Amino acid sequence: MINTKVNLAGVELKNPVMEASGTFGSGAEYGEFVDLNKLGAVVTKGVANVPWPGNPTPRIAETASGMLNAIGLQNPGIDLFAKRDIPFLKQYDTKIIVNVCGKSTEDYLEVVERLGDEPVDMLEINISCPNVKEGGIAFGQDPKAVEAITKAVKAKAKQPVIMKLSPNVTDITEMAKAAEAGGADVLSLINTLTGMKIDIYKQDFALANKTGGLSGPAIKPVAVRMVYQVANAVKIPIIGMGGIQTAEDAMEFILAGATAVAVGTANFNNPYATEQVISGIEDYMRRMKVDDIRTLIGKVK
Repeated sequence: MINTKVNLAGVELKNPVMEASGTFGSGAEYGEFVDLNKLGAVVTKGVANVPWPGNPTPRIAETASGMLNAIGLQNPGIDLFAKRDIPFLKQYDTKIIVNVCGKSTEDYLEVVERLGDEPVDMLEINISCPNVKEGGIAFGQDPKAVEAITKAVKAKAKQPVIMKLSPNVTDITEMAKAAEAGGADVLSLINTLTGMKIDIYKQDFALANKTGGLSGPAIKPVAVRMVYQVANAVKIPIIGMGGIQTAEDAMEFILAGATAVAVGTANFNNPYATEQVISGIEDYMRRMKVDDIRTLIGKVK
């Protein structure tokens, strides 16, 4: 019997696979393709204290081995989310991780406090959002801001807190240590890398926002490297993500030090990706004669 169960800050997942925030709606959109009961966890799209309209279009563009998005975290706000999306997810035997975004510390805390009484298992704090009060620099690009927002969230949160790190920094380990110092229970990485595409015939930006977040297979080697660095810099568990399409990709992250993995962009061109990664990890374990997935976490030193 092979064991694929993993533990994230006291929350036991039946397997280490979830989908990445923003690529799966809040689960309902994929219900026809994927048996949500099979997932280790479902991660919701980012939720803010009030509805966000998102950015003007065009806001997605295809790139070599990936895509750019500048959706701008469009979401219906916590009120509708709590009324509609949480009850939907509670029908399934999976863990619920709610991704939280905000434009100021107060925004984040409002959502975190509202979720305190909701039946969700973990909170993932997206600190790649621009901090409006600090001139628009993302919370996740300054270690002092990372530690401060983590501390503030931890003081109010009733669920374990995952801090989602931005890769758009000089030294990812510095941000990871700051989050750990602030009391983070888990880290997830990487978020998207800032990129740009120009339409040479229109001689204009492909995205109305000019820049967007690059995701997909193109970023996987960067993500694996960063997960490896962070795993060797902190003592808390890591959810690895960035370009995972297959079980083989997922295993790279686990061997590099991730306890769990998230499948993102792959869901767009293959809505069955998460289930295929789960069964593929089991096949890999059988092939390699491994009984317990936990023995593989961070095995490559």
